[in-house]
Amino acid sequence: MVNPLEELNSEMARALSGLSASESQARPVHRSNAWSIQQIVEHLLLTYTLSTAAIEERLAKGTPTRKPPTLKHRIVQFFVLELSYFPRREAPMNVRPVSNPTPRSGPELAAAVTAALSTLDSVLNRAEEMFGDARCMTHGILGPLSSRQWRMFQLVHGRHHIRQIIAIKTQH
Repeated sequence: MVNPLEELNSEMARALSGLSASESQARPVHRSNAWSIQQIVEHLLLTYTLSTAAIEERLAKGTPTRKPPTLKHRIVQFFVLELSYFPRREAPMNVRPVSNPTPRSGPELAAAVTAALSTLDSVLNRAEEMFGDARCMTHGILGPLSSRQWRMFQLVHGRHHIRQIIAIKTQH
């Protein structure tokens, strides 16, 4: 079985391939306030970094989350993890990219994604070793998730943004 984070990394590398640093600053046509390609990737990098840190905290505690998922969590998990439906919503403040980042090329962004996903995957592997199939960490919207579910969430979330990147590239 293919690791969802490896799939995500490959898909992201393809989406970002060939972009110059100036091309990565492209935004959707007629939506100048929308995120640029680079800001989309920076947002994803923030989510990977915060996820890694939160799971490392759980590992340091030595116990998976004890919080059970609510009915609402289970419904949202079904839509996101089983149906791969990612609802549009505003990103939380702590994972919003800076307004004017130093421009980076597609290959530079792809390398950062590879490094961050590799670190996240390593931490999730450690969580699986320590907690098995238990729900290791709680997501703000989806509730408690296992390592397997966390990987699937990252894949669905990443694909949501890859579609945005491809749409921006197509417009330009």
